[in-house]
Amino acid sequence: MTLRFHLHPLPAPPFYKCMRLARWLVLLVAALSAVGTASALETQARLLLAADTAVPGETVMAGIHLHMNKGWHTYWRNPGESGDATKIQWQLPQGIAAGPVLWPPPEKYNFQGLFTYVYHDDVVVLVPLTLGKSIPEGPLEIKASLSWMECEELCVMGKQDVSARLAIGQASKPSPHAKLIDQWKAKLPLDGSFLQPTAKWDGAIKDDARPIVIEFSPTNTWASPDFFPYGSKDYDVAGTTEVLSSDNGKIRLRKMVNKLEGDWPTHLPGLLIGKGAAYEVQIPIGAPQTTTALSLGSLFAMLGFAFLGGLILNFMPCVLPVIALKVFSFVNQSKEHPARVRALGLVYALGVIASFLVLAGIAIAVQQAGGLATWGMALQNQIVRVLLTIVMTLVALNLFGLFEVTLGGGVMTAAGDAASREGYSGAFFNGILATILATPCTAPFLTGALAFGFTQPAFVTALAFIAAGLGLAFPYVLLSWRPELLQVFPRPGAWMEKFKIAMGFPMLATAVWLFWITATSYGDSGVLWLGLFLVVLAAAAWTYGAFYQKSLKRRGIAVAIVLLLLAGGYFGILEGQLSWRTKVVRTAGGPLKEGPDGIDWRPWSPEAVAEARAQGRPVLVDFTAKTCLNCLANKRTSIEIDSTRAKLKQINAVALIGDFTDSDPRIASELRKYARAGVPLVLVYPKNPAAPPIVLPPILTPAIVHEALDKAASGDLNLSARQTSD
Repeated sequence: MTLRFHLHPLPAPPFYKCMRLARWLVLLVAALSAVGTASALETQARLLLAADTAVPGETVMAGIHLHMNKGWHTYWRNPGESGDATKIQWQLPQGIAAGPVLWPPPEKYNFQGLFTYVYHDDVVVLVPLTLGKSIPEGPLEIKASLSWMECEELCVMGKQDVSARLAIGQASKPSPHAKLIDQWKAKLPLDGSFLQPTAKWDGAIKDDARPIVIEFSPTNTWASPDFFPYGSKDYDVAGTTEVLSSDNGKIRLRKMVNKLEGDWPTHLPGLLIGKGAAYEVQIPIGAPQTTTALSLGSLFAMLGFAFLGGLILNFMPCVLPVIALKVFSFVNQSKEHPARVRALGLVYALGVIASFLVLAGIAIAVQQAGGLATWGMALQNQIVRVLLTIVMTLVALNLFGLFEVTLGGGVMTAAGDAASREGYSGAFFNGILATILATPCTAPFLTGALAFGFTQPAFVTALAFIAAGLGLAFPYVLLSWRPELLQVFPRPGAWMEKFKIAMGFPMLATAVWLFWITATSYGDSGVLWLGLFLVVLAAAAWTYGAFYQKSLKRRGIAVAIVLLLLAGGYFGILEGQLSWRTKVVRTAGGPLKEGPDGIDWRPWSPEAVAEARAQGRPVLVDFTAKTCLNCLANKRTSIEIDSTRAKLKQINAVALIGDFTDSDPRIASELRKYARAGVPLVLVYPKNPAAPPIVLPPILTPAIVHEALDKAASGDLNLSARQTSD
């Protein structure tokens, strides 16, 4: 016999105090209904695998597919004010490890004032399965026991055992379910760090309940914004959401938080919902995020490079001949009117700066439309990294002469007419003309500045463009004040074309670096497919330059070939093979690096730290990123060296790596805990589980690392008390 019960809303306040008790009563009654329900369940479950055959060391995505009959629903990871989340208990063969459960965004369901987070019709909950590198070839059976609560007006506890077969072989083979799994991967929450969410308490505590206001910066208009919290044993967040008015372009939401035990939360993890998309966030309470800060030294370095880039523009083939003619003309004037020439030089500089501010405005507009105005977060987004790789590759090809960037004749004529005027207006428009001339001839520097601007806050974007403009204007202003220096500057000539080509190699090096940090985000095949796409892109650029720009015959055929190459590369490779817009999932598993002479790095997680310390082993944790030069320097000089490897083996330490190349809310929270604005952060945990970690400085030496490891091995609580700050 199947026992079912009706789900009714809970009574009015004191709502929060009874909510946890009510939920347990619901689960108790539902558990009683589980007896004899196998044939009467309204939900059908099955286990799907993205691969029929996989190779050792590979990660295979598994999916728990729940199909619910019409009108019935199951629950998200946080069921809300009633219900229970689907649970998975794996029975995996030796050598296979299950990663975290990846939950698609749910619906918010209001049943007579009772808010829950549910799935209707179908859902595929994803779990990455990591295969060990030493797993033997042959067939395997993947098994799991599932339990869920299914509800309409009635609620029933469902249980089912599911299984799927996976072959271990020498070549991967996708399964018939791979497309369905990819479709649900595309629905997973996106990284929402670019929204810069913050929260602050908005009233007094009453009956352990307290209102909170969440504020974030949308990139455009959002319909029905909401926040779906992750669950916690320490607090509950009510389902009711109040959207507050705002006059600064931000969205403000008011929620009610109920403390169940422990302290009030310092962060709210969950999903910001809007525009049909879900964004995963870790919202700090009472203070803005600190992981987006940039040191003053790094800012000055970036501005210095922008200035240098603007300075080099003066020596490019399109710019130098025109500027040289103007320089010679005002040098002759300087003998009679030196003060006027100096003033004209300053007005020219104002024209250049004004032009660069217009370019900055374009960059800021794109930045705001794309929602990437967060410091240090942009390169954690693989979509941005792919776009920057493409841009820098095209820049290098342009400098090598495969194609040219040209402006319309009308633009050049108008600018030239304005610049030919005498007096201050002519000097001002000369500055504008110099910028226009620089744009097509010097794509690398202006494109690099734009790419830089797309990833930064608006005020830093403006500063970068101003610095580049000052670099472009500097020689002209200098010569207007010191015309005798003119003989130092080179005359226009054939050397400029060679100089232009030489400038392509730094851009190509930048493209290679971006390719290195980007391709590996897409797994073992990422290098192949992203590399092939860049080859197709280069072929399209060459076809455009050789058969469209440099030939008057059959230009229509050339355009058709270019479009065919670009379409085939985009849809066949970026979308078809890489699924480049799908959120990258980094999973825990076996060692990241194995071998008797290397460090056996394992993925960092709080659980991994706790497990190692419970075994009485010291732990070295390296929070790093491929985009962090300091991190790479620390590895090569102080961590990935023979003496440190020997020390780790000598003290039987566990080495964990927290890869912050892609955004990870857990790592961001860990960085905040130790007052770090970003990576690198290296921690050494003593083998004594009660001792706090030793925090190493950002710049390491072998002596610093070895001293910390010796202290960690000694287990003395006092030895770990001294922590080195920034």
